[in-house]
Amino acid sequence: MSDTPQRAAIELSGSKIGILLLHGFLGSPASIAPWAHGLHDAGFTISAPCLAGHHESWHGLNQSSWEDWYDSAEKSFLELKKKCDVVFVAGFSMGGALALRLSQIRGSEIAGTILLNASIYDDRHIFKVLPVISRFIPSLPGGPTDVAKPNPPKHVFNRIPLRALNSLRQLWRVTEENLYLVDLPLMVAYSVEDHTVHPTNSETIIDNVYSADIREVIFENSFHNVALDYDAELLVEESVIFIHDVLSGELSRGESFEEVDERELIDAEFNSIVSGLSLDQSSPSTYLDELEAILESEKFVPPNPQLESADKTARLATLGIAGGLSYIAAEQIFHFDLLGLGSWPGIISFLAGIATYIWNTAKDDEEVDEGDDGAVI
Repeated sequence: MSDTPQRAAIELSGSKIGILLLHGFLGSPASIAPWAHGLHDAGFTISAPCLAGHHESWHGLNQSSWEDWYDSAEKSFLELKKKCDVVFVAGFSMGGALALRLSQIRGSEIAGTILLNASIYDDRHIFKVLPVISRFIPSLPGGPTDVAKPNPPKHVFNRIPLRALNSLRQLWRVTEENLYLVDLPLMVAYSVEDHTVHPTNSETIIDNVYSADIREVIFENSFHNVALDYDAELLVEESVIFIHDVLSGELSRGESFEEVDERELIDAEFNSIVSGLSLDQSSPSTYLDELEAILESEKFVPPNPQLESADKTARLATLGIAGGLSYIAAEQIFHFDLLGLGSWPGIISFLAGIATYIWNTAKDDEEVDEGDDGAVI
């Protein structure tokens, strides 16, 4: 039985201007339904598919990958493109990352992109150990829905599949690395108080795309899922204004990365180097000598670190990591539950070992810095 109602795709016919709406991780078209219906009321054709892996339960999502999610988004885009003369792409949370990826690959076929609390990274410590944990623990309980408005409709899975979450990290990485390929008119909308995706995600997008026209929209009354929150009407209103401004030509496509004059970039870099060099041939060294000296000084000198034997703290950290993983494996495979707390003792031991190892490494680095010649004291 599904634990997510209203998982069916939303397909609404309208004008020859189409909008592809992409939902977020764990979510469904129900999470963006008010946004979809509001844009349809404005006259647009709407396609809001249920992404691969999100149809039944979190178990199916764990069997999918970010490539599957992208493929289903791209397939829906191509189907919408057959019906419409102009297509916009909009994405919420993880759907924002997929919308960016689609804009990077099929940007010439897209009129503009709308991002709502788009996610492209997360620097919380849990994500650093996720590749290991996801091998032993299939899922964790989901938290409360991040909506300020009371009693929002149920629209996400009730557990977080960790293998799928680890795949989401891979989508973030490839999307962030290729932000420079986005040159479309952008509407970047985000909430000031978002407990799921930090607003710096939107700032990073704005700072690294090649779009000439970027419209920034800030929501002050809503949390993460604006489409189900107090600013839902404002979201629809700003989206409609953005689309009409793109269609009218007020907002235009920027200069793509391929169109940048590489010769100007090379000349600028060369001039910045030569400007600091002496051209006086009567001086003891010529500008070529100085250039050679600069190149010589910038050569990479490989470090020659002194190997250290593992101390007591490092051994304890290793014991915590290995013991934690062993406890998790025993609980998951043999249902060994010594304390009656499930896998949590093992998880805590594992994370404590990781934290101790990081702390010990940082401490050793500080001791090295205190020496005059870099030697270990």
